[in-house]
Amino acid sequence: MLVRIKLLHSAVWLFMATCILLIPWAALEGRFQISAMLTGVILIECAVLSLNRGKCPLTSVAAMYTEEREDNFDIYLPLWLARYNKLIFGSLFICGSTFALVRWLVTR
Repeated sequence: MLVRIKLLHSAVWLFMATCILLIPWAALEGRFQISAMLTGVILIECAVLSLNRGKCPLTSVAAMYTEEREDNFDIYLPLWLARYNKLIFGSLFICGSTFALVRWLVTR
């Protein structure tokens, strides 16, 4: 069961990370609706994390199947990336969203 949870968590992470990386790309291409939709997806994720005290709900589910508590016990990511995931991708999200907003304002 833990393997299934880790696979699901990894797939969700990959989807969210891809959304974050596509925000500035979509803006660069002038596809501001796509950029806005991707931003909305990430803001929904932020709300879910916020309502769950800053962690993914899948982390709590995975914790029921192991005593391990390394930063990557619940996901297939390298330890360093799991540890700094929110910092790295939060920064990329803020920078990418800011870029998208500025580009939209300049091109309107």
